[in-house]
Amino acid sequence: MILILVPNTRPESPEYKQLMAHLANFTGISTRVHTEVGIEQTLTEIYLIGNTKVLSIEDVSCLPCVDSVVRVSEEYRVLGRHKNDDRATYFEYNGVRFGQDTLNVFAGLCAVDTIEHVEMMMKALREHGQVCTRMGAYKPRTSPYAFQGHGKTCLPYVFDMAGKYGIKVIAMEITHESHLEEIRNALYQTGSATGVMLQIGTRNTQNFELLKIVGRQQNFPVLIKRGFGITLDESLNAAEYLASEGNRKVIFGLRGMKTNMGDPHRNFVDFSHVPAVKRLTRMPVCIDPSHSVGTRASSPEGILDIMHVTAQGIVAGANMVLVDFHPAPSNALVDGPQALLIKELPQFLEDIQIAREAYEKRTLLAERYREI
Repeated sequence: MILILVPNTRPESPEYKQLMAHLANFTGISTRVHTEVGIEQTLTEIYLIGNTKVLSIEDVSCLPCVDSVVRVSEEYRVLGRHKNDDRATYFEYNGVRFGQDTLNVFAGLCAVDTIEHVEMMMKALREHGQVCTRMGAYKPRTSPYAFQGHGKTCLPYVFDMAGKYGIKVIAMEITHESHLEEIRNALYQTGSATGVMLQIGTRNTQNFELLKIVGRQQNFPVLIKRGFGITLDESLNAAEYLASEGNRKVIFGLRGMKTNMGDPHRNFVDFSHVPAVKRLTRMPVCIDPSHSVGTRASSPEGILDIMHVTAQGIVAGANMVLVDFHPAPSNALVDGPQALLIKELPQFLEDIQIAREAYEKRTLLAERYREI
């Protein structure tokens, strides 16, 4: 059961103390408090953990400073959608809104290689009105001899360039808890020139200790990718690990399933699960067409497969696109064969807009017929 308190309720207020004293008398039920500090108001949620079936929603709703009550189901207790659940399906970070009603594009380098390529990418993004990017500093690889990323040494110039070109959020995968401190230090050194969205890759989806550590910090939002060899339910529970530790700013990423049933693509594209995730949870949904397709193959009409599957995900309601670009894919140190060219950025963005307009028209059509 979740108690949503009246906005701006202060812990030192008599009403709040009275509420907590009352909750302490509930036998076999513990409490966990989560506070979200926004620009205009502070929202507090109290999670009641235990046998809450014996509690009456009507009685609990009458307790001091309680605004509303949500009775949760067993699955996805924090991030899930529940009956009579009006909690937000969005969050804001560093001036950018991420929600089930928005669309953000994170085009950039799968792996940072040179400062020149970083600047070329960010300059192109600014020229086309983009404020988000992806920049890989830490790269888990199948082979121990493959390039693992420049790590903390590239962070200062990546963040400096982001500030120079107005990039507000950088999606960056981490693979170890030490990377959190390295990112914090580099942001501090560069005067917090940008923001970082931590990325949990498919290999770490069930690294539960890492999920707990990342969930305990609330400075950075988190993009967690679906595990490539596990069920959707298992992956959604991985996201729930983050939220159960306190970080509710979570985006769920679909990146394809590892099976040769998807041949000739790198992975079997799973973007049909976009509406399923939005129905089951309150998380925005990201699609990763680059790692799903894995090549620059195109249709007879000349449209790249990566653009085709991107459109499919957006028409289904995706809220974020994570996509690889590179100034010189043949020289890329990671995943060059799937990277789009910088000159293809305007076409990619325009194609996305066409798909988004189709999604919006389909939404209006569904609303019209629902009213009949």
